[in-house]
Amino acid sequence: MLHKKSQVVEEGTEQPLRDLSDRLAQYLPYAELAATPLPLAPQMSLMLLDSSYPQHLLNQEQIRVVMDYPAYWCFCWASGQVMAKYILQNPTMFAGKRVIDFGCGSAVAGIAAAMAGAAEVVACDLDADALAVSRINAELNGVELEYSGDFFADDQQYDIILVADVLYDKANLPLLALFLQRAKQVLVADSRVRDFSVDHYRHIGFERATTIPDLAESDEFSRVNLYLGERP
Repeated sequence: MLHKKSQVVEEGTEQPLRDLSDRLAQYLPYAELAATPLPLAPQMSLMLLDSSYPQHLLNQEQIRVVMDYPAYWCFCWASGQVMAKYILQNPTMFAGKRVIDFGCGSAVAGIAAAMAGAAEVVACDLDADALAVSRINAELNGVELEYSGDFFADDQQYDIILVADVLYDKANLPLLALFLQRAKQVLVADSRVRDFSVDHYRHIGFERATTIPDLAESDEFSRVNLYLGERP
């Protein structure tokens, strides 16, 4: 199931990648992972679901299984890609900083922060498979990350918390106030929340993007807004 393109997968990650790809194929028949450059950040590549994946071949039962096992990490969502571009274009904001990528998925934002010169980057996700692919993606891009399965297991402080495409569940909105207790700044990328109004957060820009591989989502979800929260 390992599918290589232009990027070289280090020998030490070949077996973990095969294991991850085989596990994914149990839920997504015909699935293959491919090293995929990002259109908005072409200096980065991630192991993502290959764009040739035949979505039309899934039957209703397979779709139900997929929904029960949402492998968020095998896509680069629009918000993550826009955040990565912003980070790489603003390296002085991250240079020498201690950063955590909350709900990291593929770790696209965390890897960008490491590439921008952050002193320490933690990829954090409850999904063990997300952390596994984050390790592979970090090696693919020549950076080192640290890893955490539970943001709430400690009270460590950070300079910046990255929050990309986490607010799809409105129940997560109260986390934004909590994040400012744990970091001086919080960078949020989101395409779902309308009328975003959270104390100590301000809108800093937007950009159009699509999920990689493209899921043909509604056009309204292609507008990604960026917000910066700062501890008062």
